[in-house]
Amino acid sequence: MAKKEILICAGTACLSAGAEEIKDRFEEEIKKLNLTEDYEIKTVISNTGCIGPCSLGPIAIIKDDSTFYGHLKTENVERIVREHLLQGKIVEDLLTEENGEKIEDFKEIRFMKKQKRIALRNTGIIDPNKIEEYIERDGYQALKSVLNNLTPLEVIEEIKNSGLRGRGGAGFPTGMKWSFAHQAEGEQKYIICNADEGDPGAFMDRSILEGDPHSIIEAMIIAGYAIGAEQGYVYVRAEYPLAVKNLKIAIRAAENNGYLGSNIYGSDFSFNLEVRVGAGAFVCGEETALIASIEGKRGQPSTKPPYPANSGLWGKPTVINNVETLANIVPIINQGSDWFSSIGTEKSKGTKVFAVAGDVKNTGLVEVPMGTTLREIIFDIAGGIAEDKGFKAAQIGGPSGGTIPKEYLDLQIDYESVKKVGAIVGSGGLVIMDEDNSMVDVARFFLEFTEDESCGKCTPCRVGTKRMLDILEKILEGKGRRQDLDKLEKLGNTIKETSLCGLGQTAPNPVLSTLKYFREEYETLIKQAEEVN
Repeated sequence: MAKKEILICAGTACLSAGAEEIKDRFEEEIKKLNLTEDYEIKTVISNTGCIGPCSLGPIAIIKDDSTFYGHLKTENVERIVREHLLQGKIVEDLLTEENGEKIEDFKEIRFMKKQKRIALRNTGIIDPNKIEEYIERDGYQALKSVLNNLTPLEVIEEIKNSGLRGRGGAGFPTGMKWSFAHQAEGEQKYIICNADEGDPGAFMDRSILEGDPHSIIEAMIIAGYAIGAEQGYVYVRAEYPLAVKNLKIAIRAAENNGYLGSNIYGSDFSFNLEVRVGAGAFVCGEETALIASIEGKRGQPSTKPPYPANSGLWGKPTVINNVETLANIVPIINQGSDWFSSIGTEKSKGTKVFAVAGDVKNTGLVEVPMGTTLREIIFDIAGGIAEDKGFKAAQIGGPSGGTIPKEYLDLQIDYESVKKVGAIVGSGGLVIMDEDNSMVDVARFFLEFTEDESCGKCTPCRVGTKRMLDILEKILEGKGRRQDLDKLEKLGNTIKETSLCGLGQTAPNPVLSTLKYFREEYETLIKQAEEVN
């Protein structure tokens, strides 16, 4: 019997565009035509996580031949069921068109062709609420291999050799962080997954938790074994209800199947996992503020040292990794550190997931090898600038990042290269702006966000960001003066040097980078103000 499996994207973007109604209509039409196990065609409807190309949603893929239908409407479903499922004929007029050509195979659409999916390997392919689908794709085999064949130090060495660096923003070597916690004294240790993704325009971690929660669970168990921790926490913001729901379902399934709890795989190792839901404060993405929040305190950062690897949650050694970092652990164990380190650049190994948003034709999740150029991401994958306008700049790394102007379109996106132009890769937000954008207004938007999200604990961030925002608003209102630019730069550099945590230290970046590359826009506004007054 031939088997037809339909994958319906159930990521947040597609659900908001009507994916649930699309699924219901498929089930209705399939039932109407009696396409059940008793007939030649067996049809299975799978709710997957985010498939990736958000701008093409709602999305359905006929899994056996990878036929891709995007921009679906409920009235399209009857034709797909009758013609494609029943008669085996692809509904060509519903296919995505690129350069005047209809694209049948999902893997061949422009958005997917140049991607290399490691962290996103299962999202959009498996049903996150069915553990057996994760297991069919070698799920929990890395855990079995680790517990049966490797010592904790050997696991850490493998992660070190892979060259994996933290994907949450700082890019700190993951294996080194695990090593510090392993060496730290203490009978009780903790593993924390930082899923408090708060950057405007970023949804990488959310999509992995929604579509592939078991990969994070398995990675956390492996990390716990490596450092000697038997308790883990996933800290996720309440604004991600689908991620929280799917994660809790996955944890129960892992417990019921013996992957979480006591004596995993018959070993002496035990590990338990809990979900902690945060209220959505941006500052809780900073590790010490996150720890305070889990402990039931106000989410405010604390001075370092001590670092969490030595004294973290409840004063015990703690490893905190973000979602994307953990999503790379299982593939590294399964395929080896040499395989992973062969991808990317000399100092930035592996791939990076970006949430591409803004003024591009195709928005969504993109995973590419480190070292891929900005031009390739924008024009080869995202299809170029919307309405064929000119590219002006990219804001990378969210409000903590910086602006990359068009003269750096061929810049390699890796930790070192991006830092040289005054920005950071960050967690992976990538907002593309066309020629019509005011970069002064862009700087104000991001600074307004960080000023509002400041916890207020330290004076440079609490007062400094507010003062910078006041100056920016004065310039945009036509009341600026030339000395205001010097004030902005002086304030920005002082805040960077004296703030307590990463939020304050990076808050001035959007202003400082736009002043560096688009100073003439500030000067034009000031000149206009002087002429009027």
